[in-house]
Amino acid sequence: MLIEERRQHVLTTINRDGRVLVSELSDALGISRITIRKDLAYLEERGLLQRTHGGALAPRSGALLDPTLTEKEQQRLQEKHRIAEAAVKLVSEGACIILDSGSTTTMIARALRSFSNLTVITNAVNIASELTNTTFEVMLTGGMLRRNSYSLVGPPAEDTLRDIHADILFLGVDGFDPEIGITTPNVLESRVNRAMVRVSRKVVAVCDSTKFSRRSLALIVPPSAVHTVITDKGISPADLEALRSAGIEVIVA
Repeated sequence: MLIEERRQHVLTTINRDGRVLVSELSDALGISRITIRKDLAYLEERGLLQRTHGGALAPRSGALLDPTLTEKEQQRLQEKHRIAEAAVKLVSEGACIILDSGSTTTMIARALRSFSNLTVITNAVNIASELTNTTFEVMLTGGMLRRNSYSLVGPPAEDTLRDIHADILFLGVDGFDPEIGITTPNVLESRVNRAMVRVSRKVVAVCDSTKFSRRSLALIVPPSAVHTVITDKGISPADLEALRSAGIEVIVA
């Protein structure tokens, strides 16, 4: 098991059970308790759990955990709607678009219905469903289903993306630290997202302003891989300046 997969296992267990024990993790994963404690220390530094004697608990604040798509869809609806409207202005008829999974990209999929000739590639089962009644060419990546986000991940998804070329990628964001880059709570999701970035001519991160200066478990790409960010008016002057100083176009919707 890779170190990232091991840490993801810890987070998944905490999300499910509310706690983890060093002894149980050591036995389940077949690694030393010292290694488990180091993992817990690493995750605590990133705000992803709260260490206790003999184990760890879910953090007091769940902002950096992995909420379900249904939960995300109830948050900051107006901001996401404006971001989606701004996003579709970057699209031209006949374009090939990749849509990452997420609540904001789902809104973009709905806004794209005003077009008639697009190719849309996505790893999100719900987004493919949104587009079934359009005239678009719609391609699902395949892969293992993450029920939390309705997304497809794993080697099959990565292999599908390796052989395509897209005009524009709309990438949903769980955390965007202008110094580190875009992060997500799930390691497998990050690998699929990186594959999307590699095959896209233009990378557009779509995120409401609460996602900035936040870090999650798995890095997707550094800021240098992002061409454009679409966000809302709540972005702080410091984050706005940091993005623009990194050479990123910022559209405030």
